Amino acid sequence: MAKKSISKGVIKDIVIVGIGVLVIWIGLQVAFGTQNPFYVVASGSMIPVLEVYDVLIVQGHEPFEDIQIGDIIVFDRPSDHNRVIVHRVVSIIDEDPKTIRTKGDANPASIPGTDFPITEEEYIGKVVYIMPQVGYITQLLKPPINYVIIAIVIGIMIVKQMSKRKNEKELPFSDPLDSDNPGTIDEFSDLDKIKEDTEYSEDLEKSAINDEEKVIEEQKDESIEEKKDESVNDDKTDEKKSEDK
Repeated sequence: MAKKSISKGVIKDIVIVGIGVLVIWIGLQVAFGTQNPFYVVASGSMIPVLEVYDVLIVQGHEPFEDIQIGDIIVFDRPSDHNRVIVHRVVSIIDEDPKTIRTKGDANPASIPGTDFPITEEEYIGKVVYIMPQVGYITQLLKPPINYVIIAIVIGIMIVKQMSKRKNEKELPFSDPLDSDNPGTIDEFSDLDKIKEDTEYSEDLEKSAINDEEKVIEEQKDESIEEKKDESVNDDKTDEKKSEDK
């Protein structure tokens, strides 16, 4: 049962990661208007502007009709469409339909079937941003290194699930007043046998005595005030009688 739970947890984590990557990739495709917004430079035909292993961000939403001389574009090789080329536009051969010629900055001339004729059918997108040398990461992820990384990730997920299950087992829940746990009930039964804190008891007794003394003093003060009031009233009565006479 434990192995099944671990495998389910690992599969769940892999599915979550896979869905996350898929959502991000689809979002990038929609944002850049191309099936692959990222390309790695594989040759030195565009040196020094583009170096090998530079990563290019390609904008597919840039209309082919707006492409001008000097733009760097990505396109399928017109001769067979089995290779992606990144070159600079050097001339416009025709306007209807628009046909352009490209050339690598490091190449002496344009190559027929590779650099031209380029139409909207071959066009993929315009290079809008260059990330220098980031493409080295793709070299590091080639087999067998990529398989090792995948194995490590899956191993981490398995260890995570195992530790989670272990922690759950080490923290069982029990009701301290459960009648099925006699040991716990015995502990609570000894509460009456706990020694009384003598210092705390003495403090309570002193506090009670002080409270009683305060009450007595207040009663004395009240009786004295009443006597004073009676004496004042008697004096006033005597004065009134003398005035009547």
